[in-house]
Amino acid sequence: MFVRVKPSGPYRYLQVVENHRQGRRTVQRVLGTLGRLDQLVASGATDALLRSLARFGQQVRLVEGYQTGGLEARAVRQLGPDLVFGRLWQALGLAAVLGELLRERRFEFPVERAVYLSVLHRLFESGSDRAGDLWRRDVRIPGSAGLRLHHQYRAMRWLGESKDAVEAALFARRRDLFTDLSLAFFDTTSLYFEGRGGQSLGQYGYSKDHRPDLRQLVLGAVLTGDGRPVCCELAPGNQADAVALLPVVDRLRQRFGLRRVCWVADRGMISAATIQQLEARGLEYILGARLRRSREVREVVLADAGAYAAVADNLEVKEVLLEARRYVVCRNPAEATKDAAERQAIVEALQEKLRAGPKALVGNSGYRRLLRVERGAVSLDWAKVEAEARYDGLYVLRTNTTLPAAEVALQYKRLLLVEQLFRAAKSVLETRPIFHQWDATITGHVFCSFLALVLVDELQRRLAARGLQLEWDAIRRDLEALAEVEVREGEQWYLLRTQLVGVAGKVLQAAGVAIPPPVRPMPAVVPNS
Repeated sequence: MFVRVKPSGPYRYLQVVENHRQGRRTVQRVLGTLGRLDQLVASGATDALLRSLARFGQQVRLVEGYQTGGLEARAVRQLGPDLVFGRLWQALGLAAVLGELLRERRFEFPVERAVYLSVLHRLFESGSDRAGDLWRRDVRIPGSAGLRLHHQYRAMRWLGESKDAVEAALFARRRDLFTDLSLAFFDTTSLYFEGRGGQSLGQYGYSKDHRPDLRQLVLGAVLTGDGRPVCCELAPGNQADAVALLPVVDRLRQRFGLRRVCWVADRGMISAATIQQLEARGLEYILGARLRRSREVREVVLADAGAYAAVADNLEVKEVLLEARRYVVCRNPAEATKDAAERQAIVEALQEKLRAGPKALVGNSGYRRLLRVERGAVSLDWAKVEAEARYDGLYVLRTNTTLPAAEVALQYKRLLLVEQLFRAAKSVLETRPIFHQWDATITGHVFCSFLALVLVDELQRRLAARGLQLEWDAIRRDLEALAEVEVREGEQWYLLRTQLVGVAGKVLQAAGVAIPPPVRPMPAVVPNS
């Protein structure tokens, strides 16, 4: 059965016919006349008929189209990453901020697109700028077609030199979100280098990543009371945490005009000089205190006989006043039980090892604090074991606020938001490896991770507004699965969208992105691969 054209006078008619045998002859029998060919083509009826029939013979149509050169598939590109984060990039004003700062510069390539490419790469695959240049080939990123690797390096250097200006402009655009910036959370971490570590940033220092063999920088981050990232600060890797807070406080007061802000920071930030300077500036603070190193905390604050009051699940507090100094002692019953169990396990392990030979134990810091060494003899120091029990589940805060003790403790617990930010920067976004040789380029590289976290924070807030809490790994996986395929049929090119899987649809809706149609026509030109 097939279709033939039957001339009749000045017209031609489209007929469906079939072959059948009559004796020894094969003859054609007309099954139906579809109509005049010119009218069918003009009305699109032939296309509609072919689409209808194609449901029952797609394989033949595809194979014949491929064999005759009428069907061709070209590039496959991930569509989901840019759909979501390209929208958020625009909504947060990042494109406008960079565009304004670049208005007077005369780069021969789109710097804003290069920065966006690096940020998007940091979100979905991460790695070096060289890896990002290769990754770009498989992802739809509008406006990035002409970018090359040396453009990325130049963009990172410009971004590093312009970091403060970008943060200030972004803060100004989002100031309505920060009007209640009565709390600022600050913490630091370290990032190590695979390369030389820049001109001054890369220094040897205490490594929180347990890589003292590599140069590092100190990364600080400031978050609002509700966890919105405000800015990040970079310092040479040999800077101690205790001296990191005050420069950040002064810079933020100058840059953003912040005055009445209570600073919340971990115990690594506390020192007599830091507290004195904060109070001299008229600033409030909630700082973690050092339990074992501070004699006043160890011998006076922890010895207070006041009763604890339960203020939340696994959180009990009591207030201790020493002249003008205010402390809040916090106790986590669950952590206290855990600490006691771990210490008991260490004691039992020590008793067993002491019977086998004590020499190897002294080098273990976890064991050494419970041992007594006298004249070469090693034994358990039960006084130390008992003293350690005083710290089970405890942490102490130093504050000059008038907040109730319970509120002080609850706000300090929210410092975990910064720790989560750092974990995301190191694991989810994989800021490392850092190979750049210039401080400005290194700053730009790290700042890209900060901008990526700003985007992730915005997406999570939009999801939360819809009552959704989605894991980042699921979001990333399902957005990467949303792709488009360039397909040619005859002279026309089309974009075919893959199906949405997993949480991709929910993420698109939360970001305010319309789901693209499954098939979109392209201009009748061969697209770039």
